[in-house]
Amino acid sequence: MSKRYRPWKIDEPMLLPARVQEFVDKDHLARFVLSLVVEEIDLEEIERVYRVGRGQPPFDPAMMTALLLYGYCNGVYSSRRIAKACRERVDFMSIVGLDPPDFRTISEFRKRHLNALSALFGQVLRLCERAGLVKLGHVALDGTKVKANASKHKAMSYERMGKRAEELEAEVAAWMDTAAKADASEDAAFGRDKSGEEMPAWVGDKKRRAEKIRAAKAELEAEARAAAEAERKARAEAEQKREAEGRKKPGRPAAPPSEDPDPKAQKNFTDPESRIMKTKDGFIQGYNAQAAVDAEAQVIVAHGLDANGSDQHQLTPMVDAVEANMGRKPEEVSADAGYCSDANLAAMEERAIDAYIAAGRAKHPTDGEGGSKRVADMREKIKAGGHESPYRLRKQLPEPVFGQIKQARGFRQFLMRGLDKVAHEWGLVCLAHNMLKLAQGRSLSAADLAIA
Repeated sequence: MSKRYRPWKIDEPMLLPARVQEFVDKDHLARFVLSLVVEEIDLEEIERVYRVGRGQPPFDPAMMTALLLYGYCNGVYSSRRIAKACRERVDFMSIVGLDPPDFRTISEFRKRHLNALSALFGQVLRLCERAGLVKLGHVALDGTKVKANASKHKAMSYERMGKRAEELEAEVAAWMDTAAKADASEDAAFGRDKSGEEMPAWVGDKKRRAEKIRAAKAELEAEARAAAEAERKARAEAEQKREAEGRKKPGRPAAPPSEDPDPKAQKNFTDPESRIMKTKDGFIQGYNAQAAVDAEAQVIVAHGLDANGSDQHQLTPMVDAVEANMGRKPEEVSADAGYCSDANLAAMEERAIDAYIAAGRAKHPTDGEGGSKRVADMREKIKAGGHESPYRLRKQLPEPVFGQIKQARGFRQFLMRGLDKVAHEWGLVCLAHNMLKLAQGRSLSAADLAIA
């Protein structure tokens, strides 16, 4: 006797659920995101753009916002992949219904409202606080390098720029001279409607590339002059401070800062604001993304981004951002040796924040004054705490968050280009992380989510 199987009903007509939301379970993430956007988040900044009567009716901004945020929560970032999911995945269908937007509509919505979408981070963060997911007892800071939407092979050093621009301009000039001498033969080749003086398209491209290289070279020179001016100003202020305190600077005077760019300084032609950065896996063309993570439930309480490979200058702005977002300062802050400096330790003292920042390989103090004393005291403070020191949270908090963002949800490269757009895109990624924490952390009632 042959084995019996369940009926395979691929050709049998069927009735769909009465509502598209019934495509997914009641506790599904898609329903949570949709209810959060529709009932709890204020979309006034986005909706006011559509208060004109002209044009075709647009897609509902709440639906488009929920769709984008749900995509980010699921590691689906590309507008084409989101549009495809709207046609093929029932969880995306439960948000857009049976009227999916195309990828251009999704892409344009994100570009048009990128700043406003990123600003929703503050509203969701306050919801996390009301749900008991943020305490600010301890906050850990860290940075991660994320690839830019540009290839590192499209970058060129300042030294090479001058040589290559001259080579291209000489090559274009030679071809122009050849074209001028060959007018008669080109007349026959091109026909009556052509003068024979037109440049080949590829010659024009080389000319434009030479112009682009010259512009990038000028930008590097301007940056070098600005850096030299800032260095001179800092030295003058330090000298005035020493004179006021009656101290003399030891050793020979330092050489004046150079206004010439480093020959190895690079500019990328695809995304000029990105930089070559070193990671544990080699060098990338990218940005340095920052996150401050609360110890209660690994909620991101502040985020930042720049094109500087160092983390040191980020500590104070990130701590101040936590206070701006939450209305109060964290009690404790931990960070790795990349954030350690006399200025940073002094800033934490001024803000009355209990800091645990690794001293790294900083030298021991030679006297009782200045940053050396602060650094030595911080080293002893962390050492005295042993395994129970709050410094241990430095790795336990931000590293899993970056793992969830980059590994679990696959965010390893920005879609946008330019520092401002990329910073807002990072804000969207952090917003999606917090929404997942809000959804997974505990069962929330409407009263728990109400915004004061």
